[in-house]
Amino acid sequence: MLDIIVISRTFDIIDTYKYKGGNFMKHSYADYVPAIKAMSDETRLKIIDMLSCGEMCACDILEEFSISQSTLSYHMKILSESGLVNAVRDGAWMRYTLNKEKTNEVIAFFTCITNDKEDCICKNNKKSDNQCC
Repeated sequence: MLDIIVISRTFDIIDTYKYKGGNFMKHSYADYVPAIKAMSDETRLKIIDMLSCGEMCACDILEEFSISQSTLSYHMKILSESGLVNAVRDGAWMRYTLNKEKTNEVIAFFTCITNDKEDCICKNNKKSDNQCC
C-alpha cells in the first residue's frame, strides 16, 4: 500500500501530513532540516547518487572516493541519522540503501515550498499595493 502525503500551509508554518497505517502524522519545516543539511555536502550527494542504483557496501562506496574509512563512516552516519539512507550491518561490513520513502517525502516538501499555490506563505504576508516596510 502506498503512503499518502498531504501538504498544507498556514501562515509561517508548512505542515506535512503523511498518511501511514490509518493515521496522519504531522511534520513541519524543522523536520526536513536534517535531511537538507545532510545533502549540503558534495561527497554525500555523490553517495546518494550511487545508492540510487541499489544497495552498496561501504567498501564499494569507499572505492569511488579518495577518503579514509573513518571519513566515509562520518558521512554515512550523517546520511543514516537524517533518514535518507538505511544502514544494515553484514558481518564486518555495513550495507547501505537509499530510503526511498524519506527521499520522496523530501522531494514533495521541496516541491511544495518552491511552487506558487493558493495558500502560499508569501500571499499571506504581502502588504497591499506593493508597499514596502
